[in-house]
This record gives sequence, structure tokens and C-alpha cells, in this order.
Amino acid sequence: MNTTLTSQVSSEAVVMIGGGILFIFVAIAVLVAKIMVVGNPSELLVISGKRSAGLGYRTLIGGRTLVIPIIEKVSRVSLRNMQVGLEVKAQSGGGRMIPVTVTGVANVKVSSEPDVRGNAIERFLGQPSTELQRVARETLEGGLRAVIGKMTPEEIVEDRDKFVATVMNEVTDDFGKLGMVIDSVNIQNVHDEDQYLESIARKASAQVRADARQFEAQRKSEADVKEAEADALARQARAERDAEAKEAESASRQRAEQARLGADKSIAESDNALRIRKAELAREAELREAETQQAAAQAQEARLLATTVKQADAEREAAKAKAEGDAASILEEGKARATAIEQIGKAIQAHPEALKVMLAEMMPGVVQELSKTIQNVDLGNVTVIDSGQGTAISGAALGRARMLSESLATLESVLGIDLRDLTKTIAGGATNGRRGDGAPRAADVPT
Repeated sequence: MNTTLTSQVSSEAVVMIGGGILFIFVAIAVLVAKIMVVGNPSELLVISGKRSAGLGYRTLIGGRTLVIPIIEKVSRVSLRNMQVGLEVKAQSGGGRMIPVTVTGVANVKVSSEPDVRGNAIERFLGQPSTELQRVARETLEGGLRAVIGKMTPEEIVEDRDKFVATVMNEVTDDFGKLGMVIDSVNIQNVHDEDQYLESIARKASAQVRADARQFEAQRKSEADVKEAEADALARQARAERDAEAKEAESASRQRAEQARLGADKSIAESDNALRIRKAELAREAELREAETQQAAAQAQEARLLATTVKQADAEREAAKAKAEGDAASILEEGKARATAIEQIGKAIQAHPEALKVMLAEMMPGVVQELSKTIQNVDLGNVTVIDSGQGTAISGAALGRARMLSESLATLESVLGIDLRDLTKTIAGGATNGRRGDGAPRAADVPT
């Protein structure tokens, strides 16, 4: 009995202890859930109630943080895109002042940049998303009006990208002040009540169609040109192949002709070699025969040479004897002349006047030789022009006499003898020495 009671008491104690522990865990979990906040990546957590970094709040994007219950408060700001519809009617610029209606859609959101998101927290914390959309719409429409007033209708229609970029640049600073950013702006339609833009569109469409037709014509022309070029290339390739075939055929014929010519040349060379060999054999036979005849002739010539040599030796001895005799005679004559010259020299030394006598005897021959030299002087055809007094003709006639006189004067200067004195001496001697028959001596000078 007591054992059973003890067991029951122990079981109840265990249950109570387990329940207490579970309560403690649940209480801790509830407490943690109360003081821990988990943020999503697509939302901005604003924890206010305690100053941090000089601000009365702190922010968190994603992750988790602990908050102090009662003291701190957690607010959430969505970072998702918000689609804002746009419809603006404004006067276009460029001096046209045409009312233009622009419709479109923009995607905006609260900025997650630390330097900018504080502006959104201050302005839109606790506000519904519709308020953010309203402010964003009004800001975008204001920017659209400003840009439409700066651009012409043609620029708005023809260059949408430029239009959108201009709008975004126009409102970027304003959105930064609001703590928001523009992800994109899509212009859906641009029209006007006067159908001015429609006319521009029709014109542009016509231009596009014309450009398309021109492009198509250009493409067709290029295709025709390429086709013509392909045909020309094909024809050229066929012509080249035909030319190569003809060239190969010509080369084959040329090789065959060269082979035939080579064969003919080989045959001709063989025939020529055979003829040369026959000629060489004939020449060798002729040479052998000529050598035989030459040997016989050399034997005869040897006999004749022996006879001729003996005769020549005899003639040489006779000529030698005759030459020795002539030399002896010439030697004797030379000795006699030397003796005579020596005697003449001695006589001249003994009798100086004898030299004049010898020269007087030589004068006729000297004068005769000088007369011959003057006689051989040919003056050619000489035309004598006289003034009528006959002096020119007499002067020409006496020219040879003057030449003889000048030659004698030259001879006097060379010999150192006065021929006039010598002539007088010879003339006196000739007068005294004439023979009784009146014939002159050998020293007389002929006139």
C-alpha cells in the first residue's frame, strides 16, 4: 500500500516538473518573439524610440535585431515597385504650341540607399502606399509637362528614348528629395486633338515605307550584282578549266614532240658518231700510209741532205776565202787613205796656204751642188703682179741668184773663209798659171 502511494507521488512530481520546464521554455519563446524582429529583403524596418547615430531611429533591411518592448517600436516600409499611371496634356515647345496628350506608366519605389531613404522615412512613414503613388504621380507629371514644353512634337514622336531619358533626368533630383527612385518610365501613347502628330506619323510611315522599298530595291540590286558576279566567276572558272585542259593537252603534245625529237636526235647522234668513227678509221689508215710514205721520203731526203750539206760546206769555204781576200784589200786601202790623210795634214801644217788651194780645187763641185739645191726649189704657180715698171718681174728672176748668194754666205760662216778673197786669190793664181795653150788649170772655177 505504501509502495503504491509512493509511486503515485513520484509520478505526479515528475509531471509537475516537466510541466514547469515546458512553461519556462514557452515563456522564453514568447519573450524572444516579442523582443526579436526579422526583416525581409523587400522591406525597410524602422525601429524608433531610442536614439542611434544621432537619429531617433535605426533601420534594417533583411536580417534580424532585438528590440526593447514598450521602449522601441518597429515600423515597416515596403521597397517593392509601385506602378503609377501617367496622363499629361501640355503645350509642346519648339514654337509650335501644339497641345499634346501623353499617357504612360512609371515604376517607382522607396530608395534603399542610406543617404536617401531617410527622406522617405520622414515623409511617408506610417502613410499608406496610395499616398506614395499620388506624390510620385504628381512629381512625374510635373516633369513630363516641363519636358513637353521644351521638345517639339516631332522630337517627342520620333525619339521616344530621348524623351524618356529627358523626363527621368528632369525628376531625378525631386525623387531624391522624396527618398524615392524611378526604375522605369514607359510612354504608351502621344496624340493631339489637331491630328498633327498623326500627320507626322503618316509622313514618317510613308518615309519608312519608302525607305523600305528603297532598301528592298537596293538589296535586289545587290543580289543581282552578286548573281552577275557569281555568273562571271563561274564563266571565268570554266574558262580557266578549259584553258588548263588545253594547256595540259598542249603540254602533252609538246612532251610527245620532245620525245620524238629526242629519239631523232639520238638516232642522228648515233649516225654521226658512226660516221665520225668511220672517218677516224679512214684517217688513221691514211696517217699510217702517210707515215710509211714519209719514212721513205725521209730516207731519200737524208741522202739528198748529205749531198747538199757537202756542197754547202764547199761553197761556204770558198765564200770565206773570198771574204778574207776582200777584207785584206779593204784593209790595205784604208791604210793607204790614212797614210794619205796623214801626209795631207803634215803638208797643211807646213804650208797653210795649201788648205786654200785644196778648197779652191773643191769649190767648183761645191758651187755645182749648191746650184742643184736651188734648182730643186719648186715655188709652184707664182703670179707676179707688176706696177708697170718691170721691177716685180726682175725681182722674181733674181730670186734664185739671191738664194745662191745667201747659201754661199752661210757656207762662209760655217767654214770661216771669205770666199771673195779666196776667189780673188784663185783668180790671180789662175792668170799667172795658165798654160801656153790658154787652157785653165784644175783650180779654175767655171763660170
